[in-house]
Amino acid sequence: MFEAVGLFVLGLLLLALGGDSIVKGASGLAQRFGASPFAAGLILVAFGTSLPELAVNLQAFVRGQQALALGNAVGSNIVNFGLTLGLAALAAPLLVRWRALAPLLVVLLLGTVATIVLGLDGALSRGEGLAMVLAFVAVVAFAAARTRREAPELQDAIAAFAMTQTHLGLNLVRVLIAVFLMHLGAYLIVGGNGLWNFGASPALSGGLGSPNAAIIGAAMGLSPLLTGLLPVAIGTALPEVAAAIAAARRGQGDIVAGHVIGSSLFNLLIVIGGMAALRSVPLPASFVRFELPAAALFALMLYPMLKGDLRVSKREGTILLVALLVWIGFEVAMLHS
Repeated sequence: MFEAVGLFVLGLLLLALGGDSIVKGASGLAQRFGASPFAAGLILVAFGTSLPELAVNLQAFVRGQQALALGNAVGSNIVNFGLTLGLAALAAPLLVRWRALAPLLVVLLLGTVATIVLGLDGALSRGEGLAMVLAFVAVVAFAAARTRREAPELQDAIAAFAMTQTHLGLNLVRVLIAVFLMHLGAYLIVGGNGLWNFGASPALSGGLGSPNAAIIGAAMGLSPLLTGLLPVAIGTALPEVAAAIAAARRGQGDIVAGHVIGSSLFNLLIVIGGMAALRSVPLPASFVRFELPAAALFALMLYPMLKGDLRVSKREGTILLVALLVWIGFEVAMLHS
């Protein structure tokens, strides 16, 4: 158990380092090949922080742990709003000038509700998954077009987020290091309980060691779905929480809100939709009845905050954080009922 916890924490650290490296490398390469800092920044702000979670979910999906991947994707969305946004707003009130975020939040809410409806038959089909992926492409196109009409100071702030060196060799090295670190980090979380079988096939590694996340989840009495929802989702969010608090203190409320909403859209439409597009994904009845509605509720809570005074206050941050604690308490109570 202690070895599993240690390797799980090491995996989280490697994911954080790899996520930071790939954001810098991808930004540098995009600008090297002609993308504007604004275009690169828009994609990185909205979806860059989802890459560590994507690495974990890919590892889980390849190894047949779809329940853990589902839990991590939706749990990450709940944690994005309750923990990341809540703690950032407690650190400093968030002024959100990015008006395109409100319609994106509506898309997130409608997409979550649509996933609930599609999951009433117990699964997401490949066609439904493909439709979710295509919806994500449309969301990205809308966000790019809408944000180009935002205030120049907001566009400058988004462009500044992507500023980095554009040397080809440096950024290729950054990306290669990032891929290795995220693969190793994801492996340590969901692939096995030791470094000695790193890189082994799922069939081989399945006989050599148990996933660290599964060991920790079993010790806590959690199913694979709840393991993804709670320890994995919260653990993979911690680096983003730290970055969001720092951004809030710098007055970058747009960046924080963009991270939260964009990352949640990515998790829903690309991670869950992408899994379903490759292979039909079973959706447990409890997941459709409780976890997906909880994710929708957190998105709904933020909407009046963005449509009102365009500010997430410390009081509202407290509400989000308390709501997260209530949700965790509910999940634990359901576990023992």
